[in-house]
Amino acid sequence: MVEAVYRFPVSLAGLDMGTIRLRHVLWEMIGLAVEDTGRTTHTAVALMELRKRILNGDFPGGTRLFEVPLAETLQISRTPIREAMSRLAEEGLLDRLTNGGFVVRSFTFADVLDAIELRGVLEGTAARLAAERGVTPEGLAQMQGVLARLDSCFGASSDDVDFEAYSDLNAQFHAILVNLAGSVVLQREIDRATRLPFASPSAFLSDKTNIDIFRQSLHVAQEQHRALVSAISSREGTRAEFVAREHARIARRNLEYVILENPDLIMRVPGLGLLNS
Repeated sequence: MVEAVYRFPVSLAGLDMGTIRLRHVLWEMIGLAVEDTGRTTHTAVALMELRKRILNGDFPGGTRLFEVPLAETLQISRTPIREAMSRLAEEGLLDRLTNGGFVVRSFTFADVLDAIELRGVLEGTAARLAAERGVTPEGLAQMQGVLARLDSCFGASSDDVDFEAYSDLNAQFHAILVNLAGSVVLQREIDRATRLPFASPSAFLSDKTNIDIFRQSLHVAQEQHRALVSAISSREGTRAEFVAREHARIARRNLEYVILENPDLIMRVPGLGLLNS
């Protein structure tokens, strides 16, 4: 092992520091780095597991979460659990209690509608800015490429849709749309608005929601994707904004179908189990 040596050129407080061997200091630094990496990993695990359990309905709205039993269940120390719950509070899935601790947040039907509407407004603004400011040929080509791959998700019949592939590509399409606007501020606000699972562009695109009415809505959504690309490439800002806002309303119509016509599907849509009954 090579020892690191540092020679102080001057004395400190009258004491000759001489040659300081940093072996122990370096080992302490390495130990702290390893500890920090481990804590970060444990926090990520706790975050993913708690988020999954909340969205799956294992913790209904109004459930108070306690660090000790969660740490025992996940076999993780309390610090990563606490950090994960703080992150989930930032995402809007948990509420902080005034006396400390966290409780699973409950949502109303109006809350979900407002979240979807807000995404539509923000993505509409992104589409308008992308069209008015103009996009690079590379950016447009990237969007067109994803659009073509989305087309390949549809089979010969109207019911033949590759849900998993469409969901992934749809998320990419929306991410590109926001990026083409060239606005860090807008990007941040859209990220915040879509943290709630039922407000994301792929809220109704999980394997659990592979049902007829949602599959049919994908054909309409794809036509709107195509219209968005056309409006942006033609630099038609007003049209691009209108299409993007209408596009978000597909999620609203799917939500209304679940809540008002087929409530048995509520637990099949991530996050809807948190709605007040």
